[in-house]
Amino acid sequence: MERLDHLEHLDKALVDELAQVARETVRDELRRQTREQRRKAMFYGASGALALYAGAALALTVGLALAEGLPDWAAALITAVILAAAAYALRAAAKPSASRPTPERMRDDAAARGEREHVHGGTAPLGPPGGLAGPGGYPPVPPVAPGGAGAATGAPGAGTPAPGTSDGAAPRPDDIDPETPHHRA
Repeated sequence: MERLDHLEHLDKALVDELAQVARETVRDELRRQTREQRRKAMFYGASGALALYAGAALALTVGLALAEGLPDWAAALITAVILAAAAYALRAAAKPSASRPTPERMRDDAAARGEREHVHGGTAPLGPPGGLAGPGGYPPVPPVAPGGAGAATGAPGAGTPAPGTSDGAAPRPDDIDPETPHHRA
């Protein structure tokens, strides 16, 4: 028995030593990566500062060139308008707009048309990420329209038929037309 206790002590010492080596290796790798990232950030910052000065020099050049034929205030105003238009164009390019399709919007449009999107390495999900879609990728339909459970509740809309029906029965999933436009709230 004494011999097994000695081996257990060796196993514990070996595990402790391996854990220490692993910690030191991870720490050294993180330090190396941090140093590299810090160096990259420094170069990007310097590059941005130099680009700012280059842009200011270009704006000054445009202003001086315009001042040759115009009054100084008009040249400065035209230069400011050019810079404002460039800033607005860059902002518009960075911000997704309603007219430009984004990946999320393309996915929503394809889902509304009932198309399956192409996904690398697998198949497209049938529903939204939350898993709330029912059969065919459509959201679940409540069995009764909101407020249509009965007129005895006194709630607003109680006893009114569900939208699109005349008898108050809730629409079934088979009744939903995928070609009908859907509006997002």
